[in-house]
Amino acid sequence: MNGVADDARQTAILEAAWQCFAAYGFRKTSMEDIAHGAGLSRPALYQYYRNKEDIFRRLAQVFFAEAAVELRRALNGPGTVPEVLAAGFAAQGGRILEAMLKSPHGIELIDTSRAAARDIAEAGEAQLAAIFAEWLEASRAAGRIGFAGTPQEVAATMAAALKGLKSAAPDYDVYLANQERLAHLIGGGLAAGAPANRPAGAPGRVA
Repeated sequence: MNGVADDARQTAILEAAWQCFAAYGFRKTSMEDIAHGAGLSRPALYQYYRNKEDIFRRLAQVFFAEAAVELRRALNGPGTVPEVLAAGFAAQGGRILEAMLKSPHGIELIDTSRAAARDIAEAGEAQLAAIFAEWLEASRAAGRIGFAGTPQEVAATMAAALKGLKSAAPDYDVYLANQERLAHLIGGGLAAGAPANRPAGAPGRVA
């Protein structure tokens, strides 16, 4: 198994698996379901993955890698600080968050992620937080924003706020609306703290 054909099969397997997980839930999805969706036989599928937990872990890796790429792109894009931050918040959730919040089996998928891919999720979330921290540091150095604390502390605060929104949202549309509102609240505060926007006598940044 190698080359372009192998990559295409891997993509087909992962796409089929995610569609099955979203439609049926993790527990009710079988390897037969995934193989059928990918256009493979069960024996062929087992040449790539041992079980559906193995597939789920690979999906988590792929989704976090995609989110990291999209987050960097969003934070390097044009716009005001609130607009850039809103784009970044939207990018960091990636396809996995959208699918989880839209699926009737979203809670089960979130639980599965914690059980089967906790290490991958923790590493992925740490990488995304580091990307936000890099943007915060660079933007502050450029004089676009100002804030108290370290970039890592502010990034961690934003991550915690986003997790809270995800837990409280009844559906994906509500989550998106709340996410954009949060981005403008935080982004507006960051922009107001920029040296050019800070009132005379206001405290400067705290390292």
